[in-house]
Amino acid sequence: MRCASGVLATLTPPRKVCRGSIQHSQCEFKLGPTLTECAAHGTNRLALRRTIAQSAVAEPRRGPISAPPRIDALDQGIIEALQANGRESFRAIASRLGVSEATIRARYARLCSEDILQVVGVTNPLGLGFEQALVGVKTAGSPEPVADEIASWIEADYVVVTAGQYDLVVEVVATDRRELLELTNRMRALDDVVSTETFLYLQMVKQLYDWGTRVREDS
Repeated sequence: MRCASGVLATLTPPRKVCRGSIQHSQCEFKLGPTLTECAAHGTNRLALRRTIAQSAVAEPRRGPISAPPRIDALDQGIIEALQANGRESFRAIASRLGVSEATIRARYARLCSEDILQVVGVTNPLGLGFEQALVGVKTAGSPEPVADEIASWIEADYVVVTAGQYDLVVEVVATDRRELLELTNRMRALDDVVSTETFLYLQMVKQLYDWGTRVREDS
C-alpha cells in the first residue's frame, strides 16, 4: 500500500496508539502498527523506527548518477503530484493528467520498482526529540563495502559515496548523545575506516522534497 504523508496506509486494523510515554507525547495523532512497540517499550524512542521491516535494508539500493532513468511527461506529472500531496488518489491524478487510473497505477508501480519514487511520511527527527548528525567517513580502500555495512544499520537513514574530502557521507538518527557516540565508535571500528568527522544538527532550517523533475530532451 502507498504511504501518504504522515499516514501509513495498511490493511491491518488500527491498533492502540502510544499514550503512556512522555517521550511519545506526539504519537497520539498516529495510528497503525508502526507504534506497536511504543507502549510496551516507552523508553525506547527508536521503537517508531525499529517496527519498520528492515529486510529491504540488507541489500543497499544504489541509484544511478551519470545515467538517470528515462522518464516522460506523464512520469513527471505523477511525481510532481505526489510531491505536492502524497495522499492524492490515483483517480484524481489520472483525471488531471488525462489518462486512465490503471495507467497511473502501472506507472506508479514502475517508478517505485526502479527506485525513482518512494512515497512516505517525512518527519523532523529533531522535532521528535532525536539527535541527528551528518558523518563524513574516510576509507583506506574502496568505500562501497563500508557503505554497504553502514547502510544496513537502522540508525543510518542516508548513505552516499562522494567525491572530495570524504569517501562517504552518512546521516544518522540516535536517541541521545550517548547513542550517537556509540554509532561513531562503531563506524571507526569498521575495517578500512581511516577517520570520521561528525557534524551534529542543532536546528532544522529547511527540508524540502518538492523540487519536481526534469524530462530529458531526448526522451
